[in-house]
Amino acid sequence: MTEKKKMQFNIIKNDPTDGHRGFGKGALSLDNVSPVIIDVEAGEAVIDVGAMHARSATEKGIKFLPNKNEAPNAKPYWLVWVTVDRKEEGPYYAGVTACEMTIDREIRRGYKSLPEHVNYLDKALKRYIIVDQMDEKSKGILKEFLMNHNADLWNNSSEELKKKLSIG
Repeated sequence: MTEKKKMQFNIIKNDPTDGHRGFGKGALSLDNVSPVIIDVEAGEAVIDVGAMHARSATEKGIKFLPNKNEAPNAKPYWLVWVTVDRKEEGPYYAGVTACEMTIDREIRRGYKSLPEHVNYLDKALKRYIIVDQMDEKSKGILKEFLMNHNADLWNNSSEELKKKLSIG
């Protein structure tokens, strides 16, 4: 039997502009960002690259509505954008932003704000840490996931991230 390959965070690749100063210079590259989906009720977090285009396994088959009240029995989820960068000490979690999402599988409906998801992706790419809106349980799930996924990335990360994900 073959062992299932574990999803990994993307580590920074070469300069996407290859050193030239022409068109595209200063453009943000998505090579170093990964989407993490947190299922709050199950207490699980997974990397799902399909979320880059709103096609994660969690989102498939769901019609998202602009009003949270239209799916009152929906389960809570978080889409967390995690940007990895490299500094002298090594790679680290540079940007982490969390977006709310709810899904009711039974009626195939849910809530998410696409503009918020896009804006938070941009903020993660720009190295912001925005997790204050998350509940304590979700922060704990995310912290445990980031620590267990790669201890070096976690250890090299900013005190701001560690403080914002501390519970209590």
